[in-house]
Order: sequence, then C-alpha cells, then structure tokens
Amino acid sequence: MKIVGLLGLFFALAFGSGDAAGEALNLTTTWVGIACLIIFVVGYFFIATEENFHMDKAKPAIFIGTFMFLLIGFYMLANGLDVHSLQNEVNHLILEISQIVFFLMVAMTYIEALIERDVFNALKYNLVSKGYTYKKLFWLTGILAFFISPVADNLTTALILSTVLLTIDKNNVNFLVAGAINIVVAANAGGAWSPFGDITTLMAWAAGKAPFIDFFALFPASFIGWLVTAFLLARVVPEGSPHFDPATEPKVSIKKGGKVVIGLGAFTIFSAVMMHQLFHLPAMWGMMFGFSLLSLYTYIYKKTNKNEEPMHVFHYMSKIENNTLFFFFGILAAVGALHFVGFLNYAVSLYDKFGATAVNIGVGFLSAIVDNVPVMSAVLKANPMMGADAGENLSQWLLVTLTAGIGGSMISFGSAAGVGVMGKLKGIYTFGAHMRLAWTVVVGYVVSVAIWYVQFEILHLYF
Repeated sequence: MKIVGLLGLFFALAFGSGDAAGEALNLTTTWVGIACLIIFVVGYFFIATEENFHMDKAKPAIFIGTFMFLLIGFYMLANGLDVHSLQNEVNHLILEISQIVFFLMVAMTYIEALIERDVFNALKYNLVSKGYTYKKLFWLTGILAFFISPVADNLTTALILSTVLLTIDKNNVNFLVAGAINIVVAANAGGAWSPFGDITTLMAWAAGKAPFIDFFALFPASFIGWLVTAFLLARVVPEGSPHFDPATEPKVSIKKGGKVVIGLGAFTIFSAVMMHQLFHLPAMWGMMFGFSLLSLYTYIYKKTNKNEEPMHVFHYMSKIENNTLFFFFGILAAVGALHFVGFLNYAVSLYDKFGATAVNIGVGFLSAIVDNVPVMSAVLKANPMMGADAGENLSQWLLVTLTAGIGGSMISFGSAAGVGVMGKLKGIYTFGAHMRLAWTVVVGYVVSVAIWYVQFEILHLYF
C-alpha cells in the first residue's frame, strides 16, 4: 500500500504542469534523473516492507540517500558540469539533517535516562493500581499520550502507554484495540501542535516556516480532532474494571535523581527554544547544551552518591535507536537528491492547479500511506509559495504541518507510533482491527481540518 501511494505521488509530480519555476539545473529527463527516481521508488519499497524482508529500514534509506548523489556527481563530472553546485547542495543538506539528528539524539538520550530512573514505570504503576474502570483508563491513557508526545517523541509515548494497556488487561481485545487506536491518534495529534513533538513539526520549525509560538495555535484543531475520535472509540470500550493484584505488581517509585533529570529535560527544551528564538541559532544548539548539563549531572551524581546505582549518560546514548537517526539521514538525503535533479519543482504546479488548502489536506491522506517524513521533506524542498513566502499569513504551513502529523493515524502503519504499537500488541492491534474502526479516525481528521479552517481562515485567530 505504501509503495502504491508513493508511486501515485511521483506520477502526480512527473505529469504535472511543467511551467513551474525551474532550477538552473534540470536533470529530470536525463538518465541520471530517471535512475534517481527509480532508485528512490525501489529503495522506498524495501523501507515500506521492512517487516517482510526482515531488513531494518535504515539500511535501504542510507543506501539510496548516498548512492543517488554519487550517480549525480558522476553524471556532472562526465558531462563537464560545474560540481560546485552539487557541493553547495550537499553542504546545505548536511546542515539541515544535522539539526534534526542532533536534536533527536539528545531528546532520545533524555528519554532513555527517564526510563532507567523508572519515571515511566512509576507512572504505569500509579495508573493500574488505582482501580479505575476500563473506560476511565481508556481516557487517561489517551490524555497522557496527547500531552506527553509534545515533549517526548510520539513513538516513545505510544510504546510506553501501549505497555500500560497490556499491564491493565492483556486478554480484553475490545479494550486493547480501542485503547491502542486512541493512543496512536492522541500521540500523533499531540505531536502536531508542538514544534518538537513530531519530526514533521521539527522540520517545519527548523526551516523557519513558522515561529515557535505559532505552532501552539494548532492546539484546538489537534485536541478537538482527537477528542471526537476518542469519543467515538469509547463506545466500544467494555464496562467494568480490570483485576489488579498487588502481589504480582510490586510498587514502583522514581529512582533517586529521576526528578532532577525531569527538570533538566524541561530546561533543555527551554534552552533550545530560547537560543532559536533570541539568537537565531539552530535549536539543536540548545539541546546540546542541555546534553552537557545531563553529562555533568551524571558525573556529580556518581561522585556524591557512591552507594547508589550510578547514572551513565553514554550508556543512555548507547540505548537510543540509532537506526532511526540513520533512517532520517538517508531518507532526507534521498529527497534532497530528487530536489537537486529537479523533480520536486513539479510539485509547485500542484499548488498552482488545485490551491494550497486542497493539496495540504491531501498531504494528510498521503501520510497515511507513505511515511510523513519524506512527504514533509518533499513539501519543504519544493517550497511552494504559500504563507509568509507569498506575503500571506502562516495558516497554510500550519495546515500542512497538522495534516502530515495526524494523517498517519488513519492507517495502522501510517505512522511510527502505529507501527510501534502493532509490534507491542502483536496479533491484537492489527491492520484489520484498525481498519474496522478507521472511520472514527477519519471523522477526527475531518473535524481537525474544519477547526483549522474556522480558526485561521474565518476568525483569523493566531497567537
């Protein structure tokens, strides 16, 4: 399904109007341009079907991202073209990618530190030990997912809270399926209104498409859309309360130093925002400063608490999902190669033909089939004239950020959060189980877009 969506996207681009503003260098009709397009499609096929081939998606992503540029370099050298333009493109691409990768690296390190200090385990115990009903637990896990994901990444949030679902009752299928969909939708919706809540919002913020504070204006659309979906899903959640046996669930509390890590994490995010807003430095600079504080704290903790379990910052780093970081490098590099040869210029014609609103809404449906990272990267690289670029308000860039973020919830494998929960609730939360209730997610998506339209296009309400 993903490869079908990807092919649809590029057929739309390739056969769109060719009168879009072109680059000085257009290689789309050359053998290297066609080869790059084929390599991208084939590579993405292996990315989308990683479960079938048991090959981590980072491997094909890195290959296509680097190989495409090697082919371009060979073509330019063989035809006597100035390779300095290629060098400038790659240097610019490295800057874009490094900002995202270093930001995520620090954020993931903090998450691992919080996991090791039992912050999330303590949260899980407090939820399951209260004697709440299935419906109350359904709403609590959804609310937590919505408000945790703007700070933590949506995948980590979904994995932690899906573990909570299994702890509550691993045999109640109706509760587990409805709860899983609720968590996925809430995590994706929660990440959509925060500049660092999702990779797509981080990309848009780093690209300067909207100031930090303006992303929070998407809160009403994100929250109400999720709330509608959750209300519809709650109808299938069973009555009654799960059984909790204190003998089999020992009490868990936050380890010493955990609350300090929470405080340092909050300050790190504050530093990233302030450095970006006040000094116009990349947000990752503030994140790296926060990483240095965590490193110093773990050193001080080890020296002053010799009888306690030590904290090792580089041990936390060793546990982060490096394959995720390398995947982002590869896929962003691959999209950058398509942009360099000229394919993404055709995307601008879609905005000219159908209007920004229609295309940006369509991005959400495409994100349900194709991973939202390459979709958002393609939109940013194409850089259509909308919002501030066209002397207009920021509503359209906020819309595409919203739709790319929440659109993946419509299909179980449309987002990293959904794929993660499918793995955690294997055999329970499946493609078929999701599709039986997917209409609730689509309704929520339509409501989110409607809220956006009323708020920005009619009432013109911003921060």
